[in-house]
Amino acid sequence: MQSVTIVCVGKLKEKFWQEAVAEYVKRLSGYCKLEIAELPEEKLPKSPSSAQIQAALAKEAGMIRAKIPAGAYTVALCIEGKERSSEALAAMLQTQTMQADPRVVFLIGGSYGLDAGLKRECRERLSMSPMTFPHHLARVMLLEQIYRAYKIQEGSEYHK
Repeated sequence: MQSVTIVCVGKLKEKFWQEAVAEYVKRLSGYCKLEIAELPEEKLPKSPSSAQIQAALAKEAGMIRAKIPAGAYTVALCIEGKERSSEALAAMLQTQTMQADPRVVFLIGGSYGLDAGLKRECRERLSMSPMTFPHHLARVMLLEQIYRAYKIQEGSEYHK
């Protein structure tokens, strides 16, 4: 069974986000070994300087790197990443299952995104859309797309 990890910066506080994530975790249990690692978002002042933001992102990047298993296929979610169709995501996950190390790790930054150096280190950068979404919603959207990818692989009617 494929191992999929989602490393997220920021905690889900609202019950509706928690419930949505729990639903997809339940649905995915038959398709992959899923782990969600929540990391704390660095505290910043109300109007942080660029230097303060970069320092916070660098610190978060260190925590994220500690959660990535060596050899895993890493995918950073970021607006400048490549947009993929659901079918293309399904194909990527399928391709990874046939690799010597089939683990896939998706990275979701906090409200200021991900450290630029960390994004460069990833094997792939993925954009959900050119629009901006709250990082909590991005987590739910990613889980749904991973679930959809497995349903595509099995030929289910879920993806029409």
